[in-house]
Amino acid sequence: MTTGVEGAAGMGEGSGRAALIAPDPLNPSVARPGFSRRVAAWLRAEAVAQSLRWRLWAPVAFGGGAAVYFALKTEPPLWPLIATAAVAAGVWLAVRRLGAGRAVTLPLMLLACLALGLAVAKVRTERVTAPIAPAMAEPTVVEGWVLDVDSPGDRGHRVVLAPVRIRGLTPEETPIRLRATVRGEPPRPGEAIRLFAILNPPPPPASPGAYDFGRNAFFLGMGGTAFGLGETRAVALPEPPEGLKRTMAINAARFALAERIVARLGERTGGIAAAMVTGHETWIAREDLDAMRDSGLAHILSISGLHMAIVGGFVFFGVRLGVAAWPWLALRVNGKKIAAIVGLIAVGSYLVVSGAPPPAQRAAITASVAFAAVLLDRPAITMHALAVAAMIVLLIQPEAIVTPGFQMSFAATAALVALAESWPRRVRDMGVPWPIAVIQTGGHWILAAVTASFVAGAATGPFAVQHFNRMAMYGLVANLGTSPIADFLMMPALALGAVLEPLGLGGPFLWVAGKGVDAMLAIGHWTAGLPGAVRTVSSAPDYVLAIAFLGVLFVCLWKGRLRWLGLPFACAVLLWPRMETPTMWIGDAGTNAAWSEGGRAVVVRPGVRAFAADLWSRRRGLELTPRAAEGWVCQRTACAPTDGAAPVALWWGRREPDAVQLDDLCRAAEVVSVRAVVNALPPACAERLVLDGVDFARGGAVELWRGEDGWRALWTSDVRGDRPWSRIGDPDGEG
Repeated sequence: MTTGVEGAAGMGEGSGRAALIAPDPLNPSVARPGFSRRVAAWLRAEAVAQSLRWRLWAPVAFGGGAAVYFALKTEPPLWPLIATAAVAAGVWLAVRRLGAGRAVTLPLMLLACLALGLAVAKVRTERVTAPIAPAMAEPTVVEGWVLDVDSPGDRGHRVVLAPVRIRGLTPEETPIRLRATVRGEPPRPGEAIRLFAILNPPPPPASPGAYDFGRNAFFLGMGGTAFGLGETRAVALPEPPEGLKRTMAINAARFALAERIVARLGERTGGIAAAMVTGHETWIAREDLDAMRDSGLAHILSISGLHMAIVGGFVFFGVRLGVAAWPWLALRVNGKKIAAIVGLIAVGSYLVVSGAPPPAQRAAITASVAFAAVLLDRPAITMHALAVAAMIVLLIQPEAIVTPGFQMSFAATAALVALAESWPRRVRDMGVPWPIAVIQTGGHWILAAVTASFVAGAATGPFAVQHFNRMAMYGLVANLGTSPIADFLMMPALALGAVLEPLGLGGPFLWVAGKGVDAMLAIGHWTAGLPGAVRTVSSAPDYVLAIAFLGVLFVCLWKGRLRWLGLPFACAVLLWPRMETPTMWIGDAGTNAAWSEGGRAVVVRPGVRAFAADLWSRRRGLELTPRAAEGWVCQRTACAPTDGAAPVALWWGRREPDAVQLDDLCRAAEVVSVRAVVNALPPACAERLVLDGVDFARGGAVELWRGEDGWRALWTSDVRGDRPWSRIGDPDGEG
């Protein structure tokens, strides 16, 4: 009889030692490995599990480089960024070719992607740079082609113009695109119009650190805004370029399709349906839009990943089923690949019909990568496919990294793919009676739907709080009730109806879709009307969102139990301490102001710049309320408190106040905001904080904190920096 040691002699020294110290459940005297060794072994196993997942961090690093570019306060030079990216990429490739281990090549890869993200973002900025309209003191005449009908604003319908001539501007100074607010019914795409309007650059952020509308407009090619003062008139213009002519023809067809859908279903139901098909929100009622936002269903109105997935998936499975149902064809072609090709065509067609807004473009890229994976015999829904889609999007639109749509879309998709990877595979029971099988399958699908909605909502929660400052408390309930309607009824019927409506055959399908829209609106209004349906949460400091984003990605991309270390970081936006609430806010042109009082933001001029005031109040977690009627003395161009009713007095007239008027304002409040330029201050203003047109032109909107040593100010320009899109102007044009 041989011993274990003798039997292990031929297995090598290490194997024999392992046999001697291996734990034996029948022999307690054999020692177990120490705690530190078990932890080390567990960490090694976690690292080994990532062997095929390290490359998933490449688009994360690339996006981080783009985010660093947009966080800079001054514009960096182009060629040093390109040279740095080339050197970093070259070093990484050379070291990898020499056979270095992953411990060396992985950090070099991430550094190379970071540098490439910086360089690509700078190149993108250089490519899209175009003239920006100045803030003109007097109204001007704009002549141009109507490119598209945009979503309506608070002051009326809006259209996108391709200007041909603007009085007072040279051709080199004329913006490529303008967003114009018009009176009456909007002109149709393809019409040539003349508009008497107030011209301004794109609006800056409503408050320091808020969403930068000007940056978004810059990358969309929108060089300014125009506010029409009268009806639009037809005008004769030179023949437009072929590219512009094609775009206008497509947009005219889209708008005509939207009108047909509205005519079929009525303005309320048809307006929602038209928005989901063509992107036109012209007919959506304000109360319906508010209900969709408060119930957490607003994402259904924006053409993005959900719509592309439903349309592409519906076409894919429909074509595959059709091929399988025809035995002759099924034996001769690969039905799955045929379905993928038709799915690609459907996604591309839907992108054109929707007007190709940036969210739809990103969704189309993601869907196209999935279908391309099918054509290449690769799994379609994987983290690697999502990483490829993210990298393609960021290469084309690096500015997407700072937009809420990209952040929420890819965070939700990554979370759902991670859920699919970890979801237990159910073993099919053999010989189970069909009633029990139906109950089991239904329960499985309900559990999957609830879990998926919860996971997607949790992944997008930090971004919704940071960007929109609102939490739809019953959003999970609303989405669970709406998802079956949208996925299996509304979107497929809308797709078929949109295809057949130009032929006059879309009526039955649009009727079915209309019933789905009505059910969705009923769910949205019911959910929004529940007590405490919406909770306002103030924004955390900007850098906290980056921490949360990395936390969400770590939870999704890491494989193993160590992923849960990212959970506290993913919750950073909710857990991070908020900064002290500002004492007051004054808008970028000095035309409105609000101050904080007992958890409320009391606005001086209700209804003026209401959108900006609402954004600021929600960003600081305050409830917006109008000031009391009593305790104020207001005139046509000024408003001042009496008996210390408020800490701020406003002068919004373009003319400078005289000495007596300015003296009265300074006696009434601690802070005096004057839209015009003040040349001399009376003695009463010696111990007051007076902000005038020079300050607002240089700094934009401002937040003020009262301290023991006086007032502390944070201007929009302090956060925004000196960038190509940060030109400050007077966006109101109010007198």
